[in-house]
Amino acid sequence: MKDKTIDSCDYLRNYQNDHKCTSLNAFIDNYPTHTAYSHVVTVATQALTPHLLSAVLLDLADYFSPASVSFHHLHKTFGEDVIQVRGTLRDSDNAEINKLIGEVSDRYAIDLGLQASQPSLSTPGLLVMDMDSTVISIECIDEIAKLANVGEEVAEVTAKAMRGEIAFNESLIHRVACLKNVPETALIQIRDSLPLMPGVQSLITTLKANNWKLAIASGGFTYFADYLKERLGLDFAISNTLEVKNGALTGEVIGPIVNAEVKAETITSLAREWQIPHSQTAAMGDGANDLLMMAQSALGVACHAKPVVNEKASVAIRRGHLHSMLYFLDK
Repeated sequence: MKDKTIDSCDYLRNYQNDHKCTSLNAFIDNYPTHTAYSHVVTVATQALTPHLLSAVLLDLADYFSPASVSFHHLHKTFGEDVIQVRGTLRDSDNAEINKLIGEVSDRYAIDLGLQASQPSLSTPGLLVMDMDSTVISIECIDEIAKLANVGEEVAEVTAKAMRGEIAFNESLIHRVACLKNVPETALIQIRDSLPLMPGVQSLITTLKANNWKLAIASGGFTYFADYLKERLGLDFAISNTLEVKNGALTGEVIGPIVNAEVKAETITSLAREWQIPHSQTAAMGDGANDLLMMAQSALGVACHAKPVVNEKASVAIRRGHLHSMLYFLDK
């Protein structure tokens, strides 16, 4: 029987010294549960042990007071151990807390998230995803540039744009200009071998089974985004259109550029069109031009992202595959 008179941190410290629990089940069964909580901490990794879990919670103890520990409803579904810890946040300094979350995540090679609220998996929702380095594991424009022998120049500008060091519109215009005279056959070559990010198909299948709407909002190109929409059975895709004349790229983009503002507007307009409440919206990306879209959603998920994105997103997938986004959803 649980001894509720024992303070949770004392339980964790005692466990660190005594190693009495041999399984997560025993750790959870003996945890001194309290009912009051304001936030949820999610811990996900391969082969999570009670010793590791207690170490994580002790490292968070200056900011987060655990009240209860339980298995996430998707624990072991995709192979990972996933634990939810409900508790009370002692400090509201988001910058410091996010920094600590990142440090603890890196220290123990785990995915770790702290949330005040979570969208529900079983309630229809909306997920809008970036494409390059999120849905797929490459940056398409860099791959086109390699075929045009301007790979290093374009990749450098891409990296600066993703870190937020250069305005996205400016960077896109510059990079696309470098692609002038690239044959359209190069796009076909890249499109037909697009590498999906590990876990994306499990993520999409699970969300679709629960009546979620799925979309791509990309600063990349329709040639690839529209193809992925059909291949993955998504509901919507928006991206930039490369001008092609006489079988080759002109180095120009047709129409308005899909930038950070357009991405943010997309999640708002789609939620309105499909009558999805804000609390059920999520956005996922890896670059600085995804931050507005994340801020516009209830859940912003950084995916193997640049440091500035990890710091500002609601949660960050640092270690796991894309299906790890599901661990930050309630039942």
